[in-house]
Amino acid sequence: MNADNREIVFNGLVYDIEQMLVEIGSHGSHTFQIIRHPGGAGVLPVHADGSVSLIRQLRPAVDTVLLEIPAGRLGPGEPPHHCAGRELREETGMRAGQLVPLGMIHSSPGVFDEIVHLYAATGISQGEAEPEDDEDIEVVRMPFSEALAMAAEGRISDAKTIVTLFRWDQRCKTQTT
Repeated sequence: MNADNREIVFNGLVYDIEQMLVEIGSHGSHTFQIIRHPGGAGVLPVHADGSVSLIRQLRPAVDTVLLEIPAGRLGPGEPPHHCAGRELREETGMRAGQLVPLGMIHSSPGVFDEIVHLYAATGISQGEAEPEDDEDIEVVRMPFSEALAMAAEGRISDAKTIVTLFRWDQRCKTQTT
């Protein structure tokens, strides 16, 4: 990729928008706008009995309440596993004995450069949640099989949550075979 004329056209609270002219092979130059995001981490709390906890919260961008894994934005220089543990504590009050890496995803690579690092949390202990002022979060505990079915049936629509559930399911299956 050959990109010229990079310019930040918007500086926001969470992201910036960069505009650039990109040479696309023999198709010539085309203007692209990319949302620059610091990335984030999401974590699936897995309890000793195999059940999982998801959070229900309002997502104004899609004007609905979604069921999803606890997740948040990386702080400057913050390692993804620290972010995952911090978000787990803030949003649910839970602490992880272990964070199991489940890879990463590009959330929407057509417009975002955001990378979300995914984890499962095991060895859960419960404390007090400390949500941010703009968060109204309900923790929902359910059997893992129910969460997986909800993802497969489209009743969970959050991409990071769907991927995390399916990756945890695959990891569990490969460890038992």
